[in-house]
Amino acid sequence: MIYHITTRKRWEEALAKGSYEPQSLKEEGFIHASHEEQIPGVLERYYAGQNDLIKLIIDPEKLSSPLIFEWSPSTQDTFPHIYGPINIEAVIDTHEP
Repeated sequence: MIYHITTRKRWEEALAKGSYEPQSLKEEGFIHASHEEQIPGVLERYYAGQNDLIKLIIDPEKLSSPLIFEWSPSTQDTFPHIYGPINIEAVIDTHEP
């Protein structure tokens, strides 16, 4: 499984639309995702102090968009990047992070 952090509001909008397309997809060309052990660092670096967050649990086998694992020089780690929208069927569960 791979994971993505978002707000509950953005996830509810995605459910209504039928796919999840955050701003990073438009700005960077992909959606940032993480392995489970990377979630604490992601929360600390990008979401400190934010409320109403939700963790999407994504089954890579169900993604309709390409998934590429890429090296991040800033964190010295490899992260999953989704090159297109996340189809709702690929999100098998959600939890509070």
